[in-house]
Amino acid sequence: MLRRVAPLAALASVALVLSGCSTVGDLVDREPARPTVVGTQTPPAGMEGTDAFYAQKLQWTRCSGGLCAELTVPQDYAKPDGDTITISVLRVPARKESKRIGSLVVNPGGPGGSGVDYARAADFIVGSDVRQRFDVVGFDPRGVGRSEPIDCVSDSELDAFLGAEQTPDDAAEEHEFAANAKSFAQKCGQNAGPLLGHVSTVDAAKDMDVLRAALGEPKLDYLGKSYGTYLGATYADLFPQLVGHFVLDGVVAPDLTSAEVNLGQAKGFETATRAWAQFCIDKGTCPLGGTVDQVMQGLRDFLKRVDEQPLDKTGDAAVTQLTEGWASTGIAAAMYDQGMWDTLVEAMRAALQGDGSDLMGLANTYADRKPGGGYSGNIMEVIYAVNCLDKPESPSVPEHEAAAEAARAVAPTWGPFLAWSSLTCGSWPVKTERSSEPPQKVTAEGAQPIVVVGTTRDPATPYEWSVRLHDQLAKSSLITYDGDGHTAYMRSNSCVDDPIDEFYLTGTVPKDGLKC
Repeated sequence: MLRRVAPLAALASVALVLSGCSTVGDLVDREPARPTVVGTQTPPAGMEGTDAFYAQKLQWTRCSGGLCAELTVPQDYAKPDGDTITISVLRVPARKESKRIGSLVVNPGGPGGSGVDYARAADFIVGSDVRQRFDVVGFDPRGVGRSEPIDCVSDSELDAFLGAEQTPDDAAEEHEFAANAKSFAQKCGQNAGPLLGHVSTVDAAKDMDVLRAALGEPKLDYLGKSYGTYLGATYADLFPQLVGHFVLDGVVAPDLTSAEVNLGQAKGFETATRAWAQFCIDKGTCPLGGTVDQVMQGLRDFLKRVDEQPLDKTGDAAVTQLTEGWASTGIAAAMYDQGMWDTLVEAMRAALQGDGSDLMGLANTYADRKPGGGYSGNIMEVIYAVNCLDKPESPSVPEHEAAAEAARAVAPTWGPFLAWSSLTCGSWPVKTERSSEPPQKVTAEGAQPIVVVGTTRDPATPYEWSVRLHDQLAKSSLITYDGDGHTAYMRSNSCVDDPIDEFYLTGTVPKDGLKC
């Protein structure tokens, strides 16, 4: 998510399974240490006092899927002489070293998706010619995965939080929902440590420039998907002169307010689910109805029944009941890729007969959760830690109730679910200047042209957000993909893939307004 919708982690995991790569952490734990000055890169404006960090040289060691290293950065950029943290990095070398162009840094989204695991799937996330000539480099952003991971609650507590009431129907349920949201926020404050106040997107963007310097690159070449576009746009606004070839696919415009994110995603998921409903009908014998409206109403009726009486069959020893929260999460997971639509049809068929195992399996994929208990990563905790620092949010229950009703009017299936999802940030235990200010537009004045990609029926990052960022950037080119699913590049559409590959390889900017 951006709020409760976790972008590309699931798709990255699928690619890793196909490639045979392990997602198990394989980096050696080391005490953070101030880097030794060995290079000549100097900090750009706004990064004063970080000379030693910019001069460090990465020490690469072989690891699963490529070469691993650790980057040292300040915990707090306002106090560069204070504590440091380490950022885990993985580099998959270019296949043709003799024709190598440089490093392409990638981020799969989240916030909370592992860039290390994403880079391991290099053969699947960039075009073959790009793969030949670029080192594909991924990093786990601060607080994520192997980079000083934020840990708010135990696995069992996270299971309970995700499975709890998500769309309160009356005052008692609203009180319980608010108490759960506040408890989760308080536990993050108690357990996550001092880094909790320094995991904003701005902090991660600054880390990315230190990484650029450590890689020896004069400018940053970058592929960001979903939340990764927010990170990339933030970087471009901070360091416009250091922008190389940037592709932002499935855009989260940085100037979106929390309310706009929630409502935009609600509309996006409603549109995507209606497309799935038509798919279900076209297959024949759709278990939810014979028209799109009937299927959508059938889905809502099912979620209401599960809210009142959860399914006892989940196929999961740690989660013994499929609640509305888990069922909604499973349905949402399938909206990211049409390849999962068949799975959802059969999962719904089984669930309507009392077996929630397949829906629970989809929910596990979404939450980066292991069947039977435990989590492969910490995306479902980091997603709040980053969002709550990035955007101000009201703690008012009545305000969220009103927002839920307004969202229900335009997105009856997903509106309340997403409108309530950000209440946790209203009680967040740490604030920054940025988290108290309205979000700002990004222009990246002075940057090279940035390629923006939008998918017309993208559930998590509505197409309108790509247009919004394209209109704000000083120089950009927009590619529109008329299709379903989340993001467009490397999803089997040469009209999208070929010009992006050419952009990375030659610098030729795709024609603005290209429609695919």
